[in-house]
Amino acid sequence: MLLDTPVRLGVQIPPQHVTYPQIRDAVLWLEDFGVDIVFNWDHFFPLFGDPDGPHFESWTMLGAWAEQTERVEFGALVNCNSYRNADLQADMARTVDHISAKGTGVGRFIFGTGSGWFEKDYVEYGYDFGTVGSRLNDLEPSLERIEARWSKLNPAPTRKIPVMIGGKGEQKTLRLVARHADIWHSFVSAEELPHKLGVLQEWAQKEGRDTANLVVSNELARRTTEDADALYDAGVRMFTLSLPGPDWDFHLVKNWLAWRDAKNS
Repeated sequence: MLLDTPVRLGVQIPPQHVTYPQIRDAVLWLEDFGVDIVFNWDHFFPLFGDPDGPHFESWTMLGAWAEQTERVEFGALVNCNSYRNADLQADMARTVDHISAKGTGVGRFIFGTGSGWFEKDYVEYGYDFGTVGSRLNDLEPSLERIEARWSKLNPAPTRKIPVMIGGKGEQKTLRLVARHADIWHSFVSAEELPHKLGVLQEWAQKEGRDTANLVVSNELARRTTEDADALYDAGVRMFTLSLPGPDWDFHLVKNWLAWRDAKNS
């Protein structure tokens, strides 16, 4: 049985082809509109458009978002495990969590993470690209180290920092989701979701974990409200939308917010 939470909308702002003041203003607008979560991504170069165009780093930006926002949750969709020592990632996440803990004393950071895939990032910055399999193999011990470091840090995180893992591979990724994730993110269709959730449940049983509190997340790009309805019926409760700038399509965001509110009414 999946956790039946209210629908949440997360908007990803690609940190490319814009100035930082434009990003800062977009985050403020999205928070004012009522978006639940704001994401960036963890790359070093643009993923589309001019490959050598303007681009900004993820984690330093997340620290700024933690300070400038008051309500929204935030994080990377997703952090690349390969770029930083696992214990350092844990400490960075804990620090950003504390920066964002305003008023209530409870942080708003979501630790979205993955194994990495964009070869140019690796080559240009001197990381070993390896293979899909080797990068996934590296992610598992890193998650264990991150969770262990969170238990040792002083001060501790303000809350159990939610871990979000993206992907749909049945042999490795879904096993990691079953073992570590609070949120599972994918681009899986509504028709494919029951099968993937079944595989996930099988891994959860083998791992001895109850996944009743797992939140299922999916992407809205190029999808209609009918598609979103089908994903909702299949168990998705967190939806993400990429919003490239600098010509932010806030009308699109408002439409999806209206859909979210109708589902939650």
